Amino acid sequence: MRNLTLLTDLYQLTMGYGFYRHNKHEEEVVFDLFFRRNNLITYSIAAGLQQAMEYLLNWHFDEEDIAYLRSLNLFGEDFLEYLKNMRFTGSVYAVREGEPVFPGEPILTVRAPLIQAQFAETALLNIINHQTLIATKSSKICRATHGQGMVMEFGLRRAQGPDAGINGARAAIIGGCSSTSNVIAGQMFDIPVAGTMAHSWIMDYPTEYDAFRAYADCYPDNCLLLVDTYDTLRSGVPNAIKVFKELKAAGYKPKGIRLDSGDLAYLSKESRRMMDEAGFPEAIICVSGDLDERSINSLIQQGAKIDSWGVGTKLITSEDLPALGGVYKLAAVIEKDGSITPKIKLSDNTAKITNPSFKNLYRLYDKDNGMAIADLITLHDEAVDENNPLTLFHPVETWRDHEVENFRVEKLQYTIVENGKLVYEFPTLKEVAAFSKAELSKFWEEYLRLDMPHLYKVDLSKKLHTLKIGMIDSIRKNAKKGKKHD
Repeated sequence: MRNLTLLTDLYQLTMGYGFYRHNKHEEEVVFDLFFRRNNLITYSIAAGLQQAMEYLLNWHFDEEDIAYLRSLNLFGEDFLEYLKNMRFTGSVYAVREGEPVFPGEPILTVRAPLIQAQFAETALLNIINHQTLIATKSSKICRATHGQGMVMEFGLRRAQGPDAGINGARAAIIGGCSSTSNVIAGQMFDIPVAGTMAHSWIMDYPTEYDAFRAYADCYPDNCLLLVDTYDTLRSGVPNAIKVFKELKAAGYKPKGIRLDSGDLAYLSKESRRMMDEAGFPEAIICVSGDLDERSINSLIQQGAKIDSWGVGTKLITSEDLPALGGVYKLAAVIEKDGSITPKIKLSDNTAKITNPSFKNLYRLYDKDNGMAIADLITLHDEAVDENNPLTLFHPVETWRDHEVENFRVEKLQYTIVENGKLVYEFPTLKEVAAFSKAELSKFWEEYLRLDMPHLYKVDLSKKLHTLKIGMIDSIRKNAKKGKKHD
């Protein structure tokens, strides 16, 4: 494994030195990682936790790192010596990978000495922001097929670098993709790999028919032919059918064709008709070419005859939302006596006001139908009573309340790392993908739909809301008087 300890912003180190100089570096604190509301986001699929923990639990400043930091002429030798021995000794609480999450919810919480918790910020955001973004995009694309065929991730050549391609493929599987074209990701994560040929294969042979026959000779049991190099309906599909007949006569079952350009709705319907009439109703039609959830949804509505989808650029880059916008904010200081001093960040933009203190995250389900009702953010020591009605209200517009009863409660955050030791067993990637699919099935379609989704409720407990409003009022009053605040 590469030593990625310095995968951070410089200010994490300059602040760390400042904390060290002022003897605050061992102060115990709590940070939350969450994403804010965005017009393009209804739900997100949490991803990247395993890689984030691999980073966190393997950081170490080697001699080369220390020499580089020394060359910056920003840090004292005693601080550099301290860094040599610094390891993560704190605790991490997080939602499981594949869990649907919503704006404002603590996806991950770090409780650790200040210098460690602060230093972890950049890498945690880098890893979790990216994989959560791609898993979410994958989920939306896969849902747009309405169960009509599998989605294959084809994005490596358009990803922003090798790491984005590798971890993006992993995240795409969590979001619902069945396979990837990315061979190294297949090896690393035990992901099914898929792929056939490029146009160059067909162009290199004297005729399209010769190219198809040569490919069928190599892969008679897995013959899927790219038919749009020259003329899809006049040349590509007829030549594919000729080769399919030869394979059938030799005792093989042709797999199908791939369309990569043109009017995919029309071409797929005509190709389906031609192959059916030729006696190949089981031959599949795979399509690719700048697809995303909206183009797939449109093709479904047009009655396209498509059995599998290869999605590349717009998935691996999440083209319409290229960054998740996750943030990592100080929520509390744990005093030496164990008491909690909550912290809050204010803003003129109410969406940027943080939720203070050490918290828990719960999901409420209807006991009768098992469907999700709302999520509830509470103080860490609060219990949610399933036996009494609960009033939920909008975090800002408190007049918008809703009483729920006959519900069950599930805690969403798990202890992942405790006192610097991994205490959570990560499931396989296939298990994560299955878990995510099962969890999404517990939400009504109205919350997940592509256009104008209904807003899923994420509420604060009464105690947390009271604390938040009280801190806001106190800080603003003290600011007018010129007093300090906590």
